[in-house]
Amino acid sequence: MKITVLRLGHRFIRDKRISTHIGLVARALGADKLILDAPDDDVKRSVWKVVENWGGEFEICFTDDWKGYIKDFGGERIHLTMYGININEVLDDIKASKKDKLIIIGGEKVPPGVYSLVDRNIAIGNQPHSEVAALAVFLDRLFEGKELNKKFEGKKMIVPKSRGKKVLNER
Repeated sequence: MKITVLRLGHRFIRDKRISTHIGLVARALGADKLILDAPDDDVKRSVWKVVENWGGEFEICFTDDWKGYIKDFGGERIHLTMYGININEVLDDIKASKKDKLIIIGGEKVPPGVYSLVDRNIAIGNQPHSEVAALAVFLDRLFEGKELNKKFEGKKMIVPKSRGKKVLNER
């Protein structure tokens, strides 16, 4: 099962950091690809630098036709929104499906048409929250925490320590 994250509503000046964080969370927690609805080479470069240094297979690209991308996606299309059905009510069904998944996240003003283009509108809680947090919770619940043990082969790696920090460079 492949996981693609589609980030809607990326605004160049305002959202570079949040879109970069979406890419970092998606990569670290088990997604295979991030698609932004607007080209932003700075975000792509930032995420790709992490992939180069810390390892893993991850792709980041852009689309100028997010509606077409959603419509043409061959797997399950899941929109994370506080207005959807609570994740606890549908998680077992989502996990039972081995289809590829398109996880759609956006900021405050997701175009209304998204709600009818997807197979599921899923709520991570029922209060306003960050799309980064929603993505992290969803991926962690989907993979049952197993993604936290994933091994990445890169130039750098963290050596777990109870105090302080240690990073090995250039493996």
